[in-house]
Amino acid sequence: MLLTGGLKSLLPHVLRRIIRCNRLSISNTSGMAEGYKQANVVILHKSLADDFEKFCHANNGPLPLLYRSQPGDWKCPSLSSDSDIRTDCLQYRKYEHGVCTGSLKSLKEYSEQLKDMVTFYLGCSFSFEKAVQKAGIPIRNVEQKCNVSMYKTSVPCHSISMFHCNLVVTMRPIPESKLEAAVLATSELKEAHGAPIHIGDPGLLGIQDLSKPDYGDPVHLHPSDIPVFWACGVTGVEAVTNCRAPLAFTHSPGCMFITDLKNDNVRSLGGVPQVHCISQDPLHFSIVSAEAAQKINSLEALIGIDPGDRGIMHLRRQGELLGACLAMSHAGSVLITTGFPTHFTHEPPEENDGPPGALAIAAMLQALEKEVAIVTDHRAMDLNKKIIEEAVQLGILKKPVPLLSYQREGADSALMFLCENGNPGRPRFDHLIAIERAGMAADGNYYNARKVNIKHLVDPIDDLFLAAQTIPGVTTTGM
Repeated sequence: MLLTGGLKSLLPHVLRRIIRCNRLSISNTSGMAEGYKQANVVILHKSLADDFEKFCHANNGPLPLLYRSQPGDWKCPSLSSDSDIRTDCLQYRKYEHGVCTGSLKSLKEYSEQLKDMVTFYLGCSFSFEKAVQKAGIPIRNVEQKCNVSMYKTSVPCHSISMFHCNLVVTMRPIPESKLEAAVLATSELKEAHGAPIHIGDPGLLGIQDLSKPDYGDPVHLHPSDIPVFWACGVTGVEAVTNCRAPLAFTHSPGCMFITDLKNDNVRSLGGVPQVHCISQDPLHFSIVSAEAAQKINSLEALIGIDPGDRGIMHLRRQGELLGACLAMSHAGSVLITTGFPTHFTHEPPEENDGPPGALAIAAMLQALEKEVAIVTDHRAMDLNKKIIEEAVQLGILKKPVPLLSYQREGADSALMFLCENGNPGRPRFDHLIAIERAGMAADGNYYNARKVNIKHLVDPIDDLFLAAQTIPGVTTTGM
C-alpha cells in the first residue's frame, strides 16, 4: 500500500493508475497532485441528464460544470488522457431512490447499468489549494492530515424540475491577517468555486456546530483563525438524494476525480478584492472590490463637508458608509424608518427629507430583490401611503412597500415586532435603517434642532434599534 508522502507531487495520470489498483491507504484527495484540477462526480440516468445540467448552470457557484459525458462513456477526453470513471475515484457512493445504500471502491460491477447513465464532472475546491498555499496561507486540513469539513446550510439553491437542495459549503480556517490573500488567490478560479461565499460566524449560514460537519472531518481552528466558507460540489450529492432517482452514483465526499488540467490559466483580476469586518457580534466579514470601496469612501468625504458650519465633523466616523453599504448588501429583509416633523406646527405636521430618502433606498433594495418594509409614526401613515402609491404608479417602486406602525405596549413590544413570536433566533428583518429620525433624549422626550419638544408627534420607534442590538445577525444604519 502507498502512503500519503509524495502524493502531492505525482502527476495526475500516475495517481489515477494507483487509485485504479486500490493501492492507496488514504481517505481523501486533498493535497494530492498540487496545482491540478480535481472534480466532483455525479452519475445519473440519461433521462435526468438535461435537467441536472440546467441545475448546474443555475447554481454554477457550487456546481461549475467541467464536462458532461455521453451515455455509457466512461472517459472524459477534455479532462484526462487516460481515465475510466468506473475505477478512478478513491471511493464512490451508490444511491437508490435517494438513499445511500453503499460505498464502493469500483463501479465495474455496474457496467451494464452505466451504459444508460451520464457522468457529470464538477469543479472542486481542492483545485485551489496550491494557489492558496503559494499565497502563504496554511491549509489546516492538510496540516492535520484529514478531510476538509463540509456542511449543509440553510441557503436554498435554485430548483430545476426534480433537482432541489440547500447549498453545501466547505470550511477552511484562515488566519485573519490572510483573509484578503485567500480571497485574492481564489476569486478568479471560477471552476474551483471562486471566492468564498461567507467569512465569519457559521450561524449566519444556518450551521450550528463546526465540530460536527455533515461530510468530511472536523478541522481545528488556531486562535487567530477565522472560519471561511466556499461553495461545495457536494451540493450535487444533496440534489441527487432529493431527486430520489432509482439509481445514481457519486464520488464519496473528499474522494475526487483528478484531472490533467492545471490551474495556470487565471485571468487578471478586474478589481482587487478587499475584506472588511461589518460586524463583531456575530463576526461577519464582507468582500468588496478596491474600486467600489474607493467610490464609496469618496462619497463619504463629500458627505462630511460642512459648508454651513453646523458642527457635524465630530460625528463622522471613517469607513462607516462602506460598512453600512456592505451590511445592507448582505441583508435579505430590510426595515426602514423615517418621520421627522419639520413643520411641527402644521396640521398635519409636514416633513421633507425623510420620506423621499426612504423611498430611494426602498427602490434600490427592491431592485436588488430584497424584502423591504417601512415603519413610521401613526400620524404620518396617510402621508407615506400616498407617497408609496404614487411611486408605484410612476414606476419608481416595482411593487407597494408594506407600511407599518409601532407602539410600545410592554417591555417586549420591540422584540415581538422584530421577531416571530419574539424569538431572537427568528428575526423578521436582518437590517434596520433610520433616515431623518428623532431619538429619545436622556429625559425621555424627543427634540428638534430648535430644542422644541415634539414627543407628542413621535412614536418610540427607536426602541426597535435598541432591541436590534440584542438580536444576533441584525445590523443597523442611521442617517
